[in-house]
Amino acid sequence: MWSEVTLPLWLVVIAGLLAALAFLDRLLLPSVRWALRRRANKAIGELNSRLRLQIKPFKLTKRQVLMDRLVYDPEVLHAVDDYAREHKIPREVLMEKVKRYAGEIVPSFSAYAYFRIGTRLAKRISEMLYRVRIGIRNEDSFSKVDPDSSVVFVINHRSNMDYVLVTYVAAQSSALSYAVGEWAQVWGLRNLIRSMGAYFIRRDSRDALYRKVLSRYVHMATASGVVQAIFPEGGLSRDGTLRPPKFGLLSYMVAAFDPKGPKDVVFVPVGVNYDRVLEDRMLTSAASAEPGKKPVFGFKLFTFLRHFFRQIGLALRGHWHRFGYTCVSFGEPFSLKQYVRERKIDFRDLPEKERFAEVEILGAKLMDAVGKVVPALPVSLVATAMLDAQPAALSLFDIKGRVSKIIETLEHSGAYVHIPRSDRDYAIEVGLRMLKLRRIVTERDGIFSANPDDLHILRYYANAIAHLLPGKLPNAAAQEDPMPVAAIAATRAAPAE
Repeated sequence: MWSEVTLPLWLVVIAGLLAALAFLDRLLLPSVRWALRRRANKAIGELNSRLRLQIKPFKLTKRQVLMDRLVYDPEVLHAVDDYAREHKIPREVLMEKVKRYAGEIVPSFSAYAYFRIGTRLAKRISEMLYRVRIGIRNEDSFSKVDPDSSVVFVINHRSNMDYVLVTYVAAQSSALSYAVGEWAQVWGLRNLIRSMGAYFIRRDSRDALYRKVLSRYVHMATASGVVQAIFPEGGLSRDGTLRPPKFGLLSYMVAAFDPKGPKDVVFVPVGVNYDRVLEDRMLTSAASAEPGKKPVFGFKLFTFLRHFFRQIGLALRGHWHRFGYTCVSFGEPFSLKQYVRERKIDFRDLPEKERFAEVEILGAKLMDAVGKVVPALPVSLVATAMLDAQPAALSLFDIKGRVSKIIETLEHSGAYVHIPRSDRDYAIEVGLRMLKLRRIVTERDGIFSANPDDLHILRYYANAIAHLLPGKLPNAAAQEDPMPVAAIAATRAAPAE
């Protein structure tokens, strides 16, 4: 009974390691996790006390819990049953598909990643590239919004910098949740974006099951009060004008809205403009693609490196300038409860076709509100003046006269015009300098003329404020869709993603 038992050294080592791991797992790690969670909750509580729109519990819920809620949502399960019967596919196969969709869509928000890494990085990048300005703030109206409401920022889409810029500008108010496309599904970048609270969507997917999973996640997030940001245009403007809106995400947000419920949905129009859009040449070249053919946006390493080292060279010689001004303006908050009360509708009770039509009317109204707060910047002002004079060249005196008239027209219509240093002459100087540096405008003996090879670029920047100039759309014939935004709802029969 008390005889010795001899064990190999390797077995003793393994047994010791397993015992140590069990000790850590059962005794030490729970205590460490509890201490870290307590510190994290305290930090989030302090953070919420400073934010105008607090981070909701839904956003802080464990990702796996949210995925399980989404996978076993009653409407998703009902859709799985219908899909299985219609396509004769085993239910177990479809459930695995749903789990894969949920894993792709649901983010894993980290307050540390968002506020310590994301917003700081967004600030550095924004201020390194541009002179960042806030136009219309509407702080009085914004302060009256119920903090328990689901707030949705509705933004025009001019550049991929929009994500960075709006994250930086809104950092003092809340943590925004974006819907991002397939471009962000890159190894390394994917996890960072997901930790920032963004969720991935397949914009061109027509899979009914995928659309149901996505719609239920958007509904869950909206009903839980998550602060979101959407780009109704569905993609970057290729000619500078506001694109006709697409209403997929908006439809998901309002389809199950309860007008008598405790929580309102408040839309905040946001207008963004740049003196220089980083992708302008790529976008304008895509605008000239064959009708009906989807352009391919390829990354050209040689072009990128050439441009990058050229900027480095300019900086070393002391000739580098930031890419002008960028400005963000906030419009009047728009209450969905008030809207449905005035129209005497309930989205839940409407037949599918009528609901789509009502969503489009709402979307067109929101896009009109966004268009009204798009800021007018120096480059857009000078580009408009130069195009109005085509093909004639202009002296500096002529440009100042034309830009002054444009500014007066814009201010009379209530648009925001950013005049750096409150000096119109300096604003014109900034606009001309940006266009001359890129050889879009050339100067000879004090006379300025548009480069014939870059008229499409000049038109791109003029079109950014064309909708703010009644009856004065520059080169309207060249626009993709000159139809007013308000008329779109009457011409479209089905929502798009």
